[in-house]
Amino acid sequence: AIMADSTSRWAEALRELSGRMEEMPAEEGFPAYLPTRLAEFYERAGRVNTLNGQEGSVSVIGAVSPPGGDFSEPVTQHTKRFIRCFWALDRELANARHYPAIGWIDSYSEYADEVKTWWDKFDPRWASIRIKALDLLKREQRLQQIVRLIGPDALPDSDRLVLTVAEMIKNGFLQQNAFDDIDQYSVPQKQILILLLVMDFYEKALAVIKQGCPLTKIMELDVRNEIIRAKSVVPNDNMEDLTAIQNHLEQQMGELERVYRKDAAV
Repeated sequence: AIMADSTSRWAEALRELSGRMEEMPAEEGFPAYLPTRLAEFYERAGRVNTLNGQEGSVSVIGAVSPPGGDFSEPVTQHTKRFIRCFWALDRELANARHYPAIGWIDSYSEYADEVKTWWDKFDPRWASIRIKALDLLKREQRLQQIVRLIGPDALPDSDRLVLTVAEMIKNGFLQQNAFDDIDQYSVPQKQILILLLVMDFYEKALAVIKQGCPLTKIMELDVRNEIIRAKSVVPNDNMEDLTAIQNHLEQQMGELERVYRKDAAV
């Protein structure tokens, strides 16, 4: 693996040298051949056949430090042309002590389809549940713009549920404590099961809301906090505890469903 920190400083040095050589500047003073030089670096990554006949791989990880966090500047834009995975660090997440501070909206990976076969060995639902979780986070971002204007109380319970479950994904799945003995590393099975729990909570909660159950009743359920705490409570070698949380979820949601089904019938 080759790790470069940071390619932005290298590009700035390239701009300085280009200026001293009196070359024709391009956007923001960078030389016109900046994209070519970036491509020469990143395109060295991939699977290789070594001189002794063995197969290997070279991974290239570059850190880009755009001034003021402006992702529209040339180094960031040209870098994104030659890479297939981009982790956008978010200053607001870092200030909120949400680590790793990777923004889930701007970040992306084009390797998802290629690693699907590997994840399917653990659970074939991985790809679909990942897409649903990302969609929920995008919906939450759009709703936050409305919340800033009129407040959360003006939203219907179904939209407020989206905000609630998005917080569960952030705090119970994406956020990680590297100093916690359990949370510092999670096996793939545990990651999938926790995300499945969160999304199952959403689907069951949405169903009972449609039957007339208020969101406040759902927020009072103990199982919601159990799901959020699972990442730091359930050890990697004890998936039975997650099964117990799943059973508790079905029990508590089932009780709400029966109550409001009767009320709807009356």
